[in-house]
Amino acid sequence: MLESMLALPLGSAAEVIVFLLLYRFTPLNGKQAAVVVALLALNALLIYSLIDWPGADVLAMYVAVLAVTAYLLGIVSHAREERRRDSRTGQRWFHWGPALIVIFFIVLFALDGVLVVISREGLPEPVAEWLLPKHRQQDNVRSVFPGVVARDYQKKESLYNQYLEQVKRQQQRGWQVSKGWLEQPQAGQPSVFQVQVSERDGAPVEYAQVSGVFQRPSDSRLDQTFSMQEIEPGLYRAEIGLPQPGLWALVLQVRRGEQLHELHASTSVAGPPRGPKN
Repeated sequence: MLESMLALPLGSAAEVIVFLLLYRFTPLNGKQAAVVVALLALNALLIYSLIDWPGADVLAMYVAVLAVTAYLLGIVSHAREERRRDSRTGQRWFHWGPALIVIFFIVLFALDGVLVVISREGLPEPVAEWLLPKHRQQDNVRSVFPGVVARDYQKKESLYNQYLEQVKRQQQRGWQVSKGWLEQPQAGQPSVFQVQVSERDGAPVEYAQVSGVFQRPSDSRLDQTFSMQEIEPGLYRAEIGLPQPGLWALVLQVRRGEQLHELHASTSVAGPPRGPKN
């Protein structure tokens, strides 16, 4: 989070310094110097993204900020040049068109930055408490979608048919699966995740292999796979640490012999605890 917050202002500051050097010590005018600065910044960003891919959403935000910074430098320097010329002719140098474009892009990448931070870090706790309804502890993980279908099943009829058959078998089998965290999970800290599986009549489903993956919607590199241990008949636990706060998707599989029960769910992870205020 801190690195993301510092990268943008540092990148913009570097653009300003390079622009001033080019504008002051080369024969380039303001627009030409701004174009050179934009190309240098975007090339540096491209090299960085090839070394350490930050994600498409973050990359788009960086491109927007660096491009608009260069554009602003070009607009300001060009206006300064126009003002010098117009002061000799008495003409008006200010134009609303470029100003509106600048304001539009400033608002655009500001909103983009807010959305990227929320997607990676989650809502700040006071904002979340104000906007979101209260939830019970057992609802931290909620079931959304059963089945073993691939994400592109709508494009493949055969997989969709397999999905329908799997859902039918799961409904006929009647296994009851309850799941959740023993305590509210926090980013970067291990938390105990628990799954209880029982037959339709309430008898525990013993000796099953329970595994799954927590998927990060904004960055698949953060996906966390896990396997669970049976601590008592039908009760399975695993200690899992999710590295980032916010929303995570869950794909959970319960296997016993040839029987397979799969659930899709989602969970919310809180940010790391804050230190005491000085």
